[in-house]
Amino acid sequence: MGLLRLSHTPAHSASSRAAAHRAMAKAALFADSSTRTRLKRYNHHIEKAQQLEARALETAKRSVGAVS
Repeated sequence: MGLLRLSHTPAHSASSRAAAHRAMAKAALFADSSTRTRLKRYNHHIEKAQQLEARALETAKRSVGAVS
């Protein structure tokens, strides 16, 4: 029972969500919408992905610091 499951750690969850937002950003570029709308959606998802990656990195740093 001492195993750490990565699927339940906050850093992994944030990284997975960031990957999903990057995929949605790419999909937004090819949507059947105006250029303005596609760019707005793309930027929104890229910004969200960057925020989630930063959160995952911070969580990972804290967990490594707590273990040391």
